[in-house]
Amino acid sequence: MKAYLVLANGMVFEGENFGAAGTSVGEVVFNTGMVGYEETLTDPSYYGQIITQTYPLVGNYGVNGEDAESNRIHAFGYIVREVCDAPSNFRCKKTLDAFLKEQNIIGLAGVDTRRLTRLIRESGVMNGALTTEYDSADAVLADAALMERIRSYAVTDAVDSVTVDKEESYNEQGKYHVALMDFGYKRNILRSLLQRDCKVTLVPGRTTAARLKELNVDGVMLSNGPGDPAENVQIIENLKDILAMNKPVFGICLGHQLTALAMGAKTAKLKYGHRGVNQPVTDFAKNRTFITSQNHGYAVVADTVDTSIAEVSHVNANDGTVEGVRYKNMPCFTVQFHPEACGGPRDTGYLFDEFVSMMKGGH
Repeated sequence: MKAYLVLANGMVFEGENFGAAGTSVGEVVFNTGMVGYEETLTDPSYYGQIITQTYPLVGNYGVNGEDAESNRIHAFGYIVREVCDAPSNFRCKKTLDAFLKEQNIIGLAGVDTRRLTRLIRESGVMNGALTTEYDSADAVLADAALMERIRSYAVTDAVDSVTVDKEESYNEQGKYHVALMDFGYKRNILRSLLQRDCKVTLVPGRTTAARLKELNVDGVMLSNGPGDPAENVQIIENLKDILAMNKPVFGICLGHQLTALAMGAKTAKLKYGHRGVNQPVTDFAKNRTFITSQNHGYAVVADTVDTSIAEVSHVNANDGTVEGVRYKNMPCFTVQFHPEACGGPRDTGYLFDEFVSMMKGGH
């Protein structure tokens, strides 16, 4: 079946449909990872986005369910150069096509993803729609209502759309009690804490300082998540009170951005974001550059970080954007990249050890 990607600028890419049929509107982004498509699709940070994979062949080792970073696909669509319908791997339980079908996600294959990626790099992230409901590219463009949907689309209420409804507890006998604030967390953040003998209480994204005090936590983990960080006005206000508790706090990705906003800094949207498993980040304290996994479209603006209360601890070696902040008068540090890195390199996993050491110091 024919399928189309139509962009807000009027460009249309024609290819073959896999996964579900229908029409889906979202923000078109690209991911440069060569593997890890199951983790990518189930990462809640992709809520509201249509993912383009730059690697040309996707689906060759199938889907197993064990590598999922959440309980469902959060992306609004999936674009690949070539989709493999005969995967070969001993862990494979189903094809990528079957996975998308069961989750009602539209896939598009057979398009020039190199051209599409270059377009996004040059023009910046733009809105688009995946559709199987038209006979031709001209028919897609002639639908004024669809084109208006594309142009007016914005990712909104993202955190509320992906966060848990109620608290969940893990490893009740763990040595250190961590509240994992779910702004759209990846399961490997939870696994990384459990591996370090933490008791973890997963809490909804709007949880207040008062509730964390009731839980008597030793530390607070701020997860990754989707959307514009500045949209989360109430969460940012809650974080001001949480930071005032003076408990160890470790923030990742959206958690990093929200902390910066709570402390008076600003965030800005990047032209096309960082999404992949090969982003170089320089850690000033270690005087080393690490290769990291990343997935974000916003960044903390460096010159808005108040140097009397915080310092930029990490920067992206490619474009100089802020990748980490350490706070001077509280036990808090945050990073833009993913130290739990699933998929991707785990060279920065030492940050979880540092977080645990901070909680240990408080005992």
